[in-house]
Amino acid sequence: MDHPPYLRAEELEQFLGDPDDPGTVFSHARSLELDETEAFPADICRVLEDWHLQDFYVPVEHGGRLTDYETVMQVMRTVARRDLTVAVGHGKTYLGGVCVWVSGTAEQAARLAADIRNGVPVSLGLTERAHGSDLLADEVRGEPDGAGGWLVSGEKWLINNATRGSLLSVLTRTDPAGGPRGFSVLLIDKRELGPDHYRCLDKIRTHGIRGADISGIAFDRAPVPATTLVGTEGGGLETVLKALQLTRTMCAALSLGAADHALRLALDFAEERELYARRLVDLPQARQSLAAAAADVLVGEALATVAIRSVHTLTAELGVAAAATKYLVPTGTEQVIAELTRLLGARAILKGVHAGGMFQKVDRDHRVVGLFDGNTLVNLNSLINQFRSLSRGWDRGTGDTVGATAAFDLAVPLPPLDPSRLSLVAKGGSGILATLPASLAELRTEAGHHPALNGALAAAERLLAATHRVHADMAPYRALVSDVPTAAFDVARRYSLCLAGAACLGLWAQNHREALGGRTGGLWRDGTWLWPALDRLLVRLGEQDGPEPEAYPELLAQLREARAAGELFSLLPLKLHSGAHHDAAGHPAHHDAAQQAVPTDTRPAEGAPC
Repeated sequence: MDHPPYLRAEELEQFLGDPDDPGTVFSHARSLELDETEAFPADICRVLEDWHLQDFYVPVEHGGRLTDYETVMQVMRTVARRDLTVAVGHGKTYLGGVCVWVSGTAEQAARLAADIRNGVPVSLGLTERAHGSDLLADEVRGEPDGAGGWLVSGEKWLINNATRGSLLSVLTRTDPAGGPRGFSVLLIDKRELGPDHYRCLDKIRTHGIRGADISGIAFDRAPVPATTLVGTEGGGLETVLKALQLTRTMCAALSLGAADHALRLALDFAEERELYARRLVDLPQARQSLAAAAADVLVGEALATVAIRSVHTLTAELGVAAAATKYLVPTGTEQVIAELTRLLGARAILKGVHAGGMFQKVDRDHRVVGLFDGNTLVNLNSLINQFRSLSRGWDRGTGDTVGATAAFDLAVPLPPLDPSRLSLVAKGGSGILATLPASLAELRTEAGHHPALNGALAAAERLLAATHRVHADMAPYRALVSDVPTAAFDVARRYSLCLAGAACLGLWAQNHREALGGRTGGLWRDGTWLWPALDRLLVRLGEQDGPEPEAYPELLAQLREARAAGELFSLLPLKLHSGAHHDAAGHPAHHDAAQQAVPTDTRPAEGAPC
């Protein structure tokens, strides 16, 4: 089953060359070198611009190539799979422009699109040193200049591309009293300011994404004309919160790429490493760790795919899917990396040993993803704020199930995004979760013809029961305004897991027949990916009473076969540039063990050093 967004990502993958060849500009060796010197990857960014990656940051109606957000996510996943620093450094321009795509005028959009397509970096200035995620406390202020514009003063801190960027979308306090209607977004062009009106702050040294331009900017009565206002005066916070629904969903690309890379590095190590006269990959504990990680990677891919398609088909409910995705995909990838760290042991943190020490870079780099565009608690709190409408929607069976089904069905063309349909509250509930009973019924019908699906069916039934309990547990927290108790965050966490399960089940129900005929058909046959994915979610939900999934051994076999064939381990086909995997000596790897009998103790555990 070839899927256009994956084909476009494969096109970029082939254009970039073999990442294992040190002679390639965008190689792992070059990324490690830049990481050591904490240098910005300017040469790699130029290669991306030769492919016109920046055009994918601009909606097609403004002259770019952004026709659907699913394609952009898969393209950025390809970049992140090689190096998160590059993805963060170059992709920030997408984040910087979103406010204009959401609320800007046609003239603003045309000017910004021309700059972005010409390679001008754009940044998003939200956070301040004293306030972090508390945007209502921001102090950067715009004083009326008497001519309809503002004099902007104050400091934005911990801003990606604040120094390199020429344009910044700046959340500015335009009403001294502040409050929800006291802020505006101003698109400030540094090229039009004199040296007395701004200064860039020093680069902030970080443990991960060392080469990225994480810095800041200080304004001193910078003259900003009325034409820089994005949307309405006082509407800045609403614009930002709607824009964040798009950027939070897109952040999944960073985590997916990191998970892809970490899983490949760990699998290669397990194939090559020998302990106790056996390859590590043949030891039960190692197999458990790899199978667990493989299932978690596919959960993240399934949720992210449904969420990013929801940008187009469930726009009014995107605030739910975006918050759940931004919470769950980064934390899920953190768990994948932690699981694989135990597998690699000391080589997970050593430089210059396994794969040049790339694993420790992936680990360091990815830790920042959970902080971008709202950290874990911010996203869970966003869900808590919607408990009333979400619980009411579940009880009444409402939610946009037609839009959810379109998000699940990969054969359905995505309609253009209408930003005016973005909403801060999903008033009718979640269409994704509302489809859960229907998706379960589809699985039950299929299991009647294919008994191998009975395990996945049992897991799906337990998921539905858990979902009922989660919505019931929302009751005490439906009217919270402040002082949110810890228990409410746990309900939001469990809600996210249920939504991910519904996404997995809906994606399988709508695509399993078509997917069987593709290069990843083995993953879709007999619920090979679905059963372990649901099991992993049930474990995180605390629902650990079910039988041991028999699909884990086959999932591990599929992982190994994909690596041997030079394919990305993913739900849909994508050929990697490097081709068939070779062992440490440079000889073609033999994966006969992928077909060998597997010990029965294959349910993924927390892991132990191997």
